Amino acid sequence: MYYKTFDPAPELRELIKCYWILESPEEAVPERQTIVPDGCMEMIFHYGDLYRQYLADGSNIVQPRCFVIGQLTQPLEIEPTGTTGIFSVRFLPGGFLPFANLPIREMENTAVSLEQLFGNDGLEMEQKILNTPSVTERIQHIERFLLDRLTDAKTIDRIIKTTVETILTANGQLTIEAVSKQTHANRRQLERKFATTIGLSPKQLSKMVRLQATLKMMLNNQFTSLTTLAYENEYYDQAHFSKDFKELTGFTPKEFYDDQLKMSALFYGTE
Repeated sequence: MYYKTFDPAPELRELIKCYWILESPEEAVPERQTIVPDGCMEMIFHYGDLYRQYLADGSNIVQPRCFVIGQLTQPLEIEPTGTTGIFSVRFLPGGFLPFANLPIREMENTAVSLEQLFGNDGLEMEQKILNTPSVTERIQHIERFLLDRLTDAKTIDRIIKTTVETILTANGQLTIEAVSKQTHANRRQLERKFATTIGLSPKQLSKMVRLQATLKMMLNNQFTSLTTLAYENEYYDQAHFSKDFKELTGFTPKEFYDDQLKMSALFYGTE
């Protein structure tokens, strides 16, 4: 399995966290993988075989070849149907807003095709990315496409940008009251702005950011016990830790830790 990330151009760094590629032969990929919400929307291009996505009602769909996945508010189970070849744009929280022509909230937990989002321009971009063998060229194509549509880099509200930075810096460990106080923003105002800009509430984003920091410590074995792990990430108690953990991963901390396969499948969000 080959996974690598790439930095965006300076003009897009306030919107894009990174680009990444994932390549793997059919026999090297686990049957199912669980993607944990991290507050970042992604634009995915499958130049390999497609992936199957499992829905909350137990049914499944085959994902589009190229799409934007809306904000995840629950763990996402996917399964490769063959050889994996993925190129992705990982947006920062709120970073997709300048390019969205659908309300962010309507995209929640949904794979929206590029044709639905961008019409024929989206289809043309798909072909360019899928028919380009070089990662460097793929990045050049997608950056040109996004910059052409970036009419106003200040679309993301200053209050939102500051609040997101505060949450990220604190690893999601601050209460929303503390975040509001630090950013001099009214809580209700933040809730409204987050809903339209990011598609999450400040509390949801904080919960995801804290869990991602916790997962990173888990994956790197930077803890002595699950109790100390909860304490170091400032969960109120073990029950709070287990509740948030299961809500966003689908597993209890112990189930997750005991299953190395599930752990290895979660690396995307902790990058």
